Amino acid sequence: MTSARLVLTGLYVPGDRPDRFEKAVATGADLIILDLEDAVAPANKAEARAAVVRWLTARSDASLSSGPVFQVRLNSPIADDLVALSGLDSRIEFRIPKVESAEDLDAVRAQNPDRQVTALLETALGIERAFEIAQHPSVTRLGIGESDLASELGSRSDAVIGYARNRVLFASVAAGLLPPMLSAFPAINDLAGLRQDTQSGRDDGWVGRVAIHPSQLPVIAEVFVSSAAEVAWANEVLAATADGGVSTLSNGDMVDPAMLGRAKRILAGRPH
Repeated sequence: MTSARLVLTGLYVPGDRPDRFEKAVATGADLIILDLEDAVAPANKAEARAAVVRWLTARSDASLSSGPVFQVRLNSPIADDLVALSGLDSRIEFRIPKVESAEDLDAVRAQNPDRQVTALLETALGIERAFEIAQHPSVTRLGIGESDLASELGSRSDAVIGYARNRVLFASVAAGLLPPMLSAFPAINDLAGLRQDTQSGRDDGWVGRVAIHPSQLPVIAEVFVSSAAEVAWANEVLAATADGGVSTLSNGDMVDPAMLGRAKRILAGRPH
């Protein structure tokens, strides 16, 4: 079962920096991702695993139920991390990198049948198999590793990244998953660029974004929180379609039940 908590902002934290774990929670991010992969040097992997397990094991039941969502991004291949992490509370999610087929996730389900998984698609093959991966019973959300993907393709053009985003969005919706969150924006100091790219993703149907620095979180939140105008529109749509059929809004636009989905998402706190 997917989490009912609204997740618009996520923050990566290096797994070998336990001094930052509580600070990450204090930022108010909806999702905290303890990273055992790219953010951790190879020599520090074992230390990071131990620190992450120790800190997450000490979390209270209340903090796991009502605080931020916690994820751990595993290394690829995932075998060593699975052994170390399988004893964690089932409410702690796994973030699996470089997924290229549904079979890549079978080991997670075998050891963690109740674990929710975000599958990261970071290669051309992963993107092309997005719907197959989305149908795996452990997967609740897809994501893109845009930097890895751009490196493999030799391009980070808007057309290339846009194609990949569209494939993942359609696969997510078709499989009934949670909406995908945008990947991290690598230019930490370019908040204007972050806002522009995040707004573009929101316009295309993505919901939320992960960050690599706390300074990025307010920008992401501002883009994704439904505006007063959107909320007013959604309330009017619900009122106008209460009896079914076609009606007209105060601005003259026609409205029918086909618009209810968008209106309900806005009122739930999610953008269109």
